[in-house]
Amino acid sequence: MAYSGQCLCGEIKYDFPNAPAMTGVCHCKNCQRQGGSAFSTLAGVAKAEFNMTGEPKLYLDSDTDSGNHVERYFCGDCGSPIYSALPSQPEMLFLKTGTMDDTSEFTPMFHVWCSTKQNWVDLAEGVPQMETQA
Repeated sequence: MAYSGQCLCGEIKYDFPNAPAMTGVCHCKNCQRQGGSAFSTLAGVAKAEFNMTGEPKLYLDSDTDSGNHVERYFCGDCGSPIYSALPSQPEMLFLKTGTMDDTSEFTPMFHVWCSTKQNWVDLAEGVPQMETQA
């Protein structure tokens, strides 16, 4: 099964052939601010398999609790966050799953930065929860 998605305005489109290597939810304050929401849903995709049309803008987020910088790619026209990249994992990108055309298979394998999750967010039992990063 192929996977596809796009930003809100359609300027950036992407596809990849295989299921994500991992799925998770990040509750860090920077993901909350970037997405304007309570958390960010992510899917780890191999960079070598990710095909994209359009040119996203990059925000280099260096003010993180972990001390590591995060490359945050987004559409410069509509502002949709597309994916994040970590220098410590150069072969992967972390797709913002809200941009996927079909999210029916998304089930988080873990939650990270639960120490800063919104108080009203309830997490499912049985899904690993880390106070900080994985």
